[in-house]
Amino acid sequence: MISDILEYFNNKKWYRDRIEHIEEIPPRRARYTTQKLDLPDALEDYLKNHDITLYTHQYETLQHLRNNENVIITTPTSSGKTLSFSLPVLENLCKYEDNTALYIYPTKALANDQLKSILSIDKECDLEIYPAKYDGDTPKSKRPEIKRKSRLVITNPYELHYILPWHEQWKRFFENIKYIIIDEAHQYRGVFGSNMAFLIRRLKRICKYYGSDPQFIISTATLANPVEFGEKLTGLKFKIITENGSPSGKKYFMFFNPYAIESKNPSINKDTQKLFNTFIEHDLQTICFEISRKMAEIIARNSKKALENTRPDLINKVTAYRAGYTIEERKKIENKLKSGELKGIVTTNALELGINIGSLDSVIISGYPGTIISTWQQAGRAGRSNQEAIITMIAFQNPLDQYFMKHPELFFTNSHEHAIIDLNNEEILRGHLKCAAYELPIKYSETDSFGFDDQGVVFDEISEMETQEILTYKHDQWSYNVTSSDDNPNFKVSLSDTMSEPFLVYNGRKFLESMSQKQAFREAHENAVLIHNAETYLVNELDIKNKRVYVKKKDLNYHTQTIKEVDVRNLKIEKSEKLGDIQLNYGSVNVIEKYDRYNIIEFSKIKASKKLNLPPLDFKTKGFWFTIPYQVREELEEFLLSEDKFKDILMGCLQGVENVILSVCPFHVMCDSHDLSGVAKNMHEDTLNATIFIYDGFEGGIGLTQKAFDLFEDIIKMSYDLVNDCDCESGCPACIYSSQQQTDDKYLNKEGTLLILKRLYEIITENKKEGD
Repeated sequence: MISDILEYFNNKKWYRDRIEHIEEIPPRRARYTTQKLDLPDALEDYLKNHDITLYTHQYETLQHLRNNENVIITTPTSSGKTLSFSLPVLENLCKYEDNTALYIYPTKALANDQLKSILSIDKECDLEIYPAKYDGDTPKSKRPEIKRKSRLVITNPYELHYILPWHEQWKRFFENIKYIIIDEAHQYRGVFGSNMAFLIRRLKRICKYYGSDPQFIISTATLANPVEFGEKLTGLKFKIITENGSPSGKKYFMFFNPYAIESKNPSINKDTQKLFNTFIEHDLQTICFEISRKMAEIIARNSKKALENTRPDLINKVTAYRAGYTIEERKKIENKLKSGELKGIVTTNALELGINIGSLDSVIISGYPGTIISTWQQAGRAGRSNQEAIITMIAFQNPLDQYFMKHPELFFTNSHEHAIIDLNNEEILRGHLKCAAYELPIKYSETDSFGFDDQGVVFDEISEMETQEILTYKHDQWSYNVTSSDDNPNFKVSLSDTMSEPFLVYNGRKFLESMSQKQAFREAHENAVLIHNAETYLVNELDIKNKRVYVKKKDLNYHTQTIKEVDVRNLKIEKSEKLGDIQLNYGSVNVIEKYDRYNIIEFSKIKASKKLNLPPLDFKTKGFWFTIPYQVREELEEFLLSEDKFKDILMGCLQGVENVILSVCPFHVMCDSHDLSGVAKNMHEDTLNATIFIYDGFEGGIGLTQKAFDLFEDIIKMSYDLVNDCDCESGCPACIYSSQQQTDDKYLNKEGTLLILKRLYEIITENKKEGD
């Protein structure tokens, strides 16, 4: 079937002209263990009855865990990682009737899926483990029984965050806990990852208090730094499992670029829908990943409409799937996919993770998901065992998408990224110290158990909170000073942001969502258009004092976009490097972001620009910055001699360089584009030179720019290649325009931006040769 569709594409000009590259990924044969397992009889029978022979990596995991070692499993999607860690857990719970295990998943949907699998084994093998899911959806009537009886509990970080203060109710469970499993661990990066790392350290304190010392099992997608990541996440040493013994059929990975040909109005949505229908009409069960809930619904609707004229028999075999559907709706769709009743599904990344929907013939990824890890997770939905499959990534008109279209070799040869967890964020530390003291008094000897590089900083934070009467020192330990019956710091500390108190959005009395202060200023200022669940709302009031946003639902055909001014002060250098005439620094910076106006945009055209009266956001963070050598500036001035307003044009060139760097950095440090920000100055008061700053967009920093500092040469090279490869004449969204769209781009200059990047890369390369 796959060869037929490839031949069809090759014979049709419309498809052929848009295909930039097809990578053939060879099949992989299974490698099974030949060792005797020595499992309890019930589990041996289960494997035999289901015709399961362990792959080599599954047996290796079993042996390491039997040796009381912590394990991190990094084999690819669909390689049987769940059985790798569940089999040794069930073996232990069979042998020791009091032992317990805790499974932590990043989403409720994954927890539901895992529970179903464990319940099936428990019932068939008569293990009497009483597996249960415990989260916000667990009925109150069932909670006491779970705490009293369940030996295997599945939860998520948010629920665990709220469980820990009530640890006395879980005394039986924590006294006997043998294993803690963290699945889909690559989701814990950036701010979420840093919060998760402190949450795990609080969990370890509780376990130690009850006399237990559990082993940790981490399951993750392939990372560039799995050992470093695992150690930062938990504070423990790990044995790593990387050799994959599972089989895989041959795969074809196609790069499809609507912008590969000259067209006045290329349409990502139309091209996606056309490809989606082509696959399902050729009898390929297909999943299409979209970047938003709204687009998932639109593509599914348009697909059904187009099928009315071509294949009406397929109309009811296509559906959308996204967060917001009821559990019953989602389960029904998942089961129809597994049975083959559904032929095509359009979804958000809700189906990216390990929910069991069986194996599909085709995957469409509409727009690069932001990380290579996510791309491979989505691609992993196609083809298992010996089944051939095809994956299609459709490029948007943004820098990273278009870069991969021109450089597919980078995507396929360098498919690992660094997952960043920073334990040195004082803002995050402070929140978790409050929670820890509320859960159990903090002893002086415990100040080194929170993972902070400088133990003195932990003690300083505790001392400051003692002075502020947040903590009370008594009997050689610090306790949280409860001021009211509802004073629980765990409800005030967010795991998804450094801000302890989020802004809450209301439509009348109905709560819609929460957001950080920065997001509120960016997206929920007065008269902003806020989009929630594909519906548009007009912001009536942003109440900064009480952290509330009040909106009214309206059907609007325009959107709003804030414009910000940024200043960077009080530079404190922590690392420095001289690269020829380029001065590269990393350290602490004080950032002042001023959202002073916003644009009203209708059909990609700016219809009006309005002023905003918001207070500046003033915060300390980490960043790297580098100067532009004087000879480059002189060459640029000569190059642009015929241009008017050289100062403005120079600023536009520097801004172009900043924009491109912000576009490529997420590839190197695995983060969202809004996790980083930047600013260009044609003369900064501290450096006395033209300088570009890239900084972590969170209070205290989260380690992203520290990693980017180390990868500066790679970032500059990729930035230069990206602009140089773009076919546009004067700059476009695929090269030098801002991916964050929060700056005024009217003076952007592609030629000047390219010249700066070229000279920077030449200087760095020459400096490297001299160093060798």
